Amino acid sequence: MRVSTGIGRSRRLLSVAAMAFTLCAVLLATATPALAADPAGAETLADNPSAPLDFVWIIIASAMVFIMQGGFAMLTAGLCRAKNVVNLMMKNLMDFAIGSLAFFAVGFAIMFGADRAGLFGTTGWFLAGEYDVSQYLLFVFQVMFAATAATIVAGAVAERLKVKAYFLYSIAICAIVYPIYGHWVWGGGWLSSLPYGVGHVDFAGSGVVHAVGGFVGLAAAIVLGPRIGKFDLKGKARAIPGHSMTLAALGVFLLWFGWYGFNAGSTLTALELRTSVIAVNTTMAASAGAVSSLITIYAITRKLDVGMALNGAIAGLVAITAPCAWVEAWAAVVIGIIGGIIVVLGVLFFDKVRVDDPVGAVSVHGLNGVWGLLAVGLFADGTYGNYTTEGPLVTGLFYGGGPEQLIAQAIGAAVVVAWAFGAGYILFKVLDIALGSIRVPAQEEIEGLDIGEHGSSAYPNFPVVEDVPYR
Repeated sequence: MRVSTGIGRSRRLLSVAAMAFTLCAVLLATATPALAADPAGAETLADNPSAPLDFVWIIIASAMVFIMQGGFAMLTAGLCRAKNVVNLMMKNLMDFAIGSLAFFAVGFAIMFGADRAGLFGTTGWFLAGEYDVSQYLLFVFQVMFAATAATIVAGAVAERLKVKAYFLYSIAICAIVYPIYGHWVWGGGWLSSLPYGVGHVDFAGSGVVHAVGGFVGLAAAIVLGPRIGKFDLKGKARAIPGHSMTLAALGVFLLWFGWYGFNAGSTLTALELRTSVIAVNTTMAASAGAVSSLITIYAITRKLDVGMALNGAIAGLVAITAPCAWVEAWAAVVIGIIGGIIVVLGVLFFDKVRVDDPVGAVSVHGLNGVWGLLAVGLFADGTYGNYTTEGPLVTGLFYGGGPEQLIAQAIGAAVVVAWAFGAGYILFKVLDIALGSIRVPAQEEIEGLDIGEHGSSAYPNFPVVEDVPYR
């Protein structure tokens, strides 16, 4: 029986791989090759002597965003148990490696290709026909964002998801889920053209990146179910401590550092002086989030919870990502304070409804991604335009802009929740059926995924003391 089941699963995986290969072949056959073209394209030094500054700045910012992958890896590992660290490192490595290939093949074209009815792009598969230095620059920056959206989910599904299911998920989110919503906001799609305010805006991705990752993570956590031992027989949440708060703290500092590239780099030019405003707002929101989350959890538990403070800093960063270019520093502090409160209440809420999110990814990225989008409609000060110093100014409710921009932001927030959660739920349900189960066997989960999935241990010279799960 086990042999026949294994053969059936292998056949299903081969079918999925064959379909993916066929799709790639069709896209390559229909793409317009430009292998012998000069990549200079429309951008030349003669036309734009300052172009090298822009290119160097964006490449540096891209590298800073890439460092965030290490931050997510350390944070997730630190907040999870030692017996699953190899598995988490594998997932954080491969969601970038696999996801970047998927974004190269399909995702970038869907997100930034020629618009089709405001829904998706249709040109630039495999970057074919896009052999242009400016398009390559945009790709290297945006592929980092796609990978960030993908890796957020690793925390929400930690310690019980099969690694091969995670590999397939990484393809889907970077090829389809993230790019489609990204096109609606950043690729000339329908959300950016809403007849309210200047349309829905999201400067660096509170919605496009973080809410997408957060609500896909929520869907995945629901499909998977909680870890063994997370809830007792009465349904009360049981703390499952991570193995290294040191790694978790290192992860947050790496993320905070990379976020300056994430937010300030989204100007896409070294000549945009608004970067100083963005950098200050990024700092203030993160600091305020860390402080407010610590105060909030202390008021509830009378304990100074460092894990919650670390997540509070990330919550502030997520919340300021959308409005970072459009608000004053005092507003960034308020946005961060509210973000820190949201993450604490969110973690407690999901524990109460028995959704097991080991690192608080849904509360940090999902809930605060939505809050960041709404904050634009409230706090935008009317001094900066639609992603530029020129054009119509973005003005929030508190600065006399009326409710129009807030309406646009609320519509985008509702859409990202529905899209990310719906697409994520369907994706993981389909994977669950195709693979027989996306969850590792109970015994493997108890022993740890490192040995069962990878045959190795992150700490081979130290004994791993197992907790006794509730039955």
